[in-house]
Order: sequence, then C-alpha cells, then structure tokens
Amino acid sequence: MANHQWVSEYKASIMVCDAEGIILEMNEAAEASYASDGGRRLIGANVLDCHHEPARTQLEQMLASGEPHVYTIEKRGQKKLVYQAPWYADGHYAGFVEMLLPLPAELPHFIRQG
Repeated sequence: MANHQWVSEYKASIMVCDAEGIILEMNEAAEASYASDGGRRLIGANVLDCHHEPARTQLEQMLASGEPHVYTIEKRGQKKLVYQAPWYADGHYAGFVEMLLPLPAELPHFIRQG
C-alpha cells in the first residue's frame, strides 16, 4: 500500500483480496491482526484457506455474489466492526476489501434528520 501512505499506519485493519480471494495487500494493522496466521506472508495466499466453517462458506458466497458482509465481533475483550465490501476496477467487480474497526465498549448512536 505504498501508493497511499496514510493507509499503512491507519489504526483499522485493511486487507484487499481479488475476485478469487487472493490476498493482494494489507496494512500494518492487518499484519498485526493476522500475525498468528502469518501476517504479511499471507499476501498471495487465498483468504478461503485461512478460514474454517462456517466463515469459509460465508466468504465463498460473498466472493461469488459481490455483496457486502457487515457484522461485529469481540475478541479478547476488544469489540470490532467487520466491514467486507466489494471493490471495482473500471466498473467491474475486482474483489473485496475487509476493514476491521476497533469499537469502544459503549458506542453512541445518533439519528440525524435531513
């Protein structure tokens, strides 16, 4: 992600895969988040090989449909928003971007009008 320096040290984990699930890029937070699985060495690996069921089937469906998948998790006391959404090149589905955003324990919710 050398072309976009801000991404490298951004506190949210960012990983980019192609349409077949091959990991193309990851920032430093993603490297740390996936350190026990190989960190940066995962670039070039298939994301499907990194997941067990039922997550693997969910990822297969997401890759096939190009539809976003959004949910929250909690791991070791840290709550995170997982946002997996497609990216496009020249208007054609090219894969997906996964962002893991750390969330505070209590999160305000605002309803804005207009």
